[in-house]
Amino acid sequence: MIKRCYHLATDRIQTGIRFPETLLRKITYIARKNHRSLNAQLEHLAQLCVDEYEQQNGSIEFPTDEE
Repeated sequence: MIKRCYHLATDRIQTGIRFPETLLRKITYIARKNHRSLNAQLEHLAQLCVDEYEQQNGSIEFPTDEE
């Protein structure tokens, strides 16, 4: 018997997001067409949104733990 170990990425935070069913089905369709998982597609779309925002408004900066 082969035992497989799966490791979660340590830089990822798990979240629960609610979507209208039709929207979720459409995003799932697009993900499959792009050979991505649903999670990877949602992450890709979120990154595009942040990139566009930062291009128009400047980089989003967060205070360091020391501040």
